[in-house]
Amino acid sequence: MTDIIPAELKERQAAGTAPTIIDVRETWENAEASIAGSQNIPLGELPGKLDDLDHLKDQEVVVHCKGGGRSASAKAFLQQQGFQNVRNLLGGMQAYQQA
Repeated sequence: MTDIIPAELKERQAAGTAPTIIDVRETWENAEASIAGSQNIPLGELPGKLDDLDHLKDQEVVVHCKGGGRSASAKAFLQQQGFQNVRNLLGGMQAYQQA
């Protein structure tokens, strides 16, 4: 699935059609700023949370981090685990805050 730009995500949030959003930054980063409705699962903890996320395998999931690097890794990992509709937030939190 193609990645998502911040403007599209914000439009979908405003319309009430936002997908599940997973913030793969560290907890302290999430505490500084977060996207409304997102859940924080640091990248290093993602493998241990797969059972909790299993119900999302066929749903659209957006992953994000600060700039897009960690979330690209999270996207690849989730796809390897059978998640079908994972999208990376291009530019991460930095771009989202400026959109």
